[in-house]
Amino acid sequence: MEAVLKQRIQDELKAAMRGGDEARKTVLRLLVAHIKNAEVEARTDGRGGVLSDSDLLAIVRREIKQHEESLLEAQNAGRADLVAQQQAELDILKEFLPKQLSREEIIELARQTIKEINATSPKQHGQVMKALQPKVKDIADGKLVNEVVRELLS
Repeated sequence: MEAVLKQRIQDELKAAMRGGDEARKTVLRLLVAHIKNAEVEARTDGRGGVLSDSDLLAIVRREIKQHEESLLEAQNAGRADLVAQQQAELDILKEFLPKQLSREEIIELARQTIKEINATSPKQHGQVMKALQPKVKDIADGKLVNEVVRELLS
């Protein structure tokens, strides 16, 4: 099964090439290269070289994290040119993330989960997170989910 996200990235790359958008083309080519490397890795570890959208999202997130670190370094070094470039690349990469849940939506899901497992104390934080994680995987920031659960249990 061909991943939908992979096709979307390839289509965006073609459009950037046709449109002459150099920055976008560079970012997407790098992303495609990382995907191909992961597919080769998946072939050697017995998965047949097939990556799911979830695997692809992990690659996109890893790239976003690297760009955020580079952005921070450029800001600390006072390099406005690099800051602008990294921010532009970061914006392109973030287009491929699914719409993220708002804090209010996370609070609602966390409350439901706490109610489902009858959690009453901060000691049950791990149980709540374990039950909540599959519901918010790929659509919510883990740090924010953790923060919300801690607040609701305390």
